[in-house]
Amino acid sequence: MKLQQVAPVRFELIAVNLDQKQPGFPEHILPEYLTALGVPFHIETQDTYSIVKRVVPEGKTTCGLCSRLRRGILYRVADELGATKIALGHHRDDILETFFLNLFHGGKLKTMPPKLVSDDGRHVVIRPLAYVPERDIEKYAAMVGYPIIPCNLCGSQPNLKRAETKAMLRQWEKDFPGRVESAFRAMSQVVPTHLLDHALNDFAAVRADGVARADGDTAFDAMPVEVAPFERSADLATRDIDDADDVDGV
Repeated sequence: MKLQQVAPVRFELIAVNLDQKQPGFPEHILPEYLTALGVPFHIETQDTYSIVKRVVPEGKTTCGLCSRLRRGILYRVADELGATKIALGHHRDDILETFFLNLFHGGKLKTMPPKLVSDDGRHVVIRPLAYVPERDIEKYAAMVGYPIIPCNLCGSQPNLKRAETKAMLRQWEKDFPGRVESAFRAMSQVVPTHLLDHALNDFAAVRADGVARADGDTAFDAMPVEVAPFERSADLATRDIDDADDVDGV
């Protein structure tokens, strides 16, 4: 709401929440909280809980079906409300977790971008918190007293791959400070010519033509960190040997 007052563009907000009829869901909390803040809101009631419980076998992950049902309902409601943008709450850690889930279990380099058009071409989805770490959101939510409503579907399932990935990232932050930030930064510094995707690169057509290219291969990439002169020399010597071995093996 404060952003509305200072933003260079005029926009209106309406908060939308899906009541999935989960047992014990405190349906009064959000309406009371948003009313007190003076925020326009719409509560959409759809019993997707029963659908997920009926369709997904016991012990199987419910997240996939649940998210598809919720997204479809959200798109429909956006049309009905005349909304031109759909703002979702995914943060930096969600985006990193999705990247590693696709990498480890889907065999893809893919995650959630901060802005995209839906597959039907009718909606623009934005993620305003895409660059914000989860820990900062947790601190801010506690500071301002946001009501936190847990999910009894995916949140209660044991051994979820996303939960395992989250735990991996949290451990990295403790053991290897800076690694998580580096991984996130890498997603905005992609070098498509140096990947193996045939849809991006026609490897069969690659020929040396004597013309310098900014995206071509280089003898040495820039050093990511400063190292002592002795360490730098040893590192370069090792790289020379590795490169020579590669050339000799061709």
